[in-house]
Amino acid sequence: MNCNGARLALRAAEAAGVEVCFANPGTTEMEWVTALDEVTGIRAVLCLFEGVATGAADGYGRIAGKPALTLLHLGPGFANGIANLHNARRAGTPVVNLIGDHATWHLAADAPLTSDIESLAAPVSKLVLRTDDAQKLSHDMTTAIAGAKGPPSGVASLIVAQDAAWTPVDDKPHAPPQNIRFSPDHAAVARAAEQLERAGDRGGLLLGGVLGRESLEAAARIAAKLGSRVVVDTFLPRLREGRGVPAFAGLPYFPEQAAEALSDLKTLVIAGTRPPVAFFGYRHMAKSTLAPDDCPSEVLSGLGSDSAPGLVALADALGADAYVPAAEIPLPPAPNGDLDAMSLGLTLARWLPENAILINEAATSGLGWGVHGRAAAPHDVLNLTGGAIGQGIPNAVGAAIAAPQRRVVALQADGSGMYTLQGLWTLAREALDVTVIVCANRAYRILQAELGRSSSTPPGPVALGLTELSGPHLEWTRLAEGMGVPACQVAGCEDLRNALELRSQSSGPYLIEALL
Repeated sequence: MNCNGARLALRAAEAAGVEVCFANPGTTEMEWVTALDEVTGIRAVLCLFEGVATGAADGYGRIAGKPALTLLHLGPGFANGIANLHNARRAGTPVVNLIGDHATWHLAADAPLTSDIESLAAPVSKLVLRTDDAQKLSHDMTTAIAGAKGPPSGVASLIVAQDAAWTPVDDKPHAPPQNIRFSPDHAAVARAAEQLERAGDRGGLLLGGVLGRESLEAAARIAAKLGSRVVVDTFLPRLREGRGVPAFAGLPYFPEQAAEALSDLKTLVIAGTRPPVAFFGYRHMAKSTLAPDDCPSEVLSGLGSDSAPGLVALADALGADAYVPAAEIPLPPAPNGDLDAMSLGLTLARWLPENAILINEAATSGLGWGVHGRAAAPHDVLNLTGGAIGQGIPNAVGAAIAAPQRRVVALQADGSGMYTLQGLWTLAREALDVTVIVCANRAYRILQAELGRSSSTPPGPVALGLTELSGPHLEWTRLAEGMGVPACQVAGCEDLRNALELRSQSSGPYLIEALL
């Protein structure tokens, strides 16, 4: 069979364990589209917007622990996907972007879609490669996959000239990259143990990254041994939580509250993340770092590295006892009356099936989930890591493809949901078992809160108009049905309970618009 650069590279990706390609292709990617017909081990998923493709790859990578491909069209297509690649970078998610470019001999013509793709890719990628040589293409594909896997894991971008994709090559794919397990830095473990022992109950642990049961139980062992305070990052890429799973306070979003939560610490040990900083700078708080100035930090593992080996080694070095599960806290009775953020979160927590995956882009409407989610059945939560909104629905696409046997729920704010609304169409086309709950408060509520914090005068009609979603109201049920997703609207707790119970008896995509 004739083989070209694209076919050989996809076979190399398949051999390396890549199973999915989230695609929004154009003319310069037609060789890849044709090759996907022949490389049947890679599932091709069409997304109607590049931000859906990149967000889906992020959600897939967080659950599968390995990269998917995105297939994107030149610089403008890649640029449309950058926001969710920013979130993936902040999450340390393994993703490989496959970006088509013009044929090498056509670049000098400066055709309308020509751009400096490297300059676009560099800020959101740990590795950027360009391939103009067809015979080298499969090697560069395996290099990109190895770079995405890490450790540390992250985003790799491979830019491919169209003539490298179409040129015939020898059918000899490169060997797949070897998986490398993260090993703890034993010197850092020893320093952290010494600092925590010296600080006693004024020592702290800041946990981030992908936090599974092993990491959380090791942190609980350390806290029980020394009285150390354990805090989890504000927006975690993936968190295991629920009944029987160790639960710790989250670092508050607003910097004053976060700084206060850390104010009495004498040392801070960091696992799976980086030292904490404020999301924004404010006139009334001209300070970026959140830990006290006299609080040294020790990094056990950074973003994109498995935190469990280092935390387990630290607990063992401290002589901490085996983990003893805490008593489970029962959920309150089912609420009644009109829905608000608290009753929505409680209703969802009481219903959520065991081992579900919850995508949390509810913003201010997620307050009730934040309170009650830790008492729900054990599950995983994917959060908005980089603050670039529009992650929720695409993450749900990727998570559902990575774990088709698990129930996926997207808890979605209405304003941010509009950024990547097209993801609903992919849910319908792929028949994915995802329940989207749109928290319809019909406002950018977080912007309203920030407006009050940043302005010394009451906002006027123009300012208020830029933070609300009325005139006209968004009709989410009609939007969903127009993309092939059945939908309903609920305004009360009992109606939401009934809608969720009906979901327990069915599969496929469904959207619930919850009026708050």
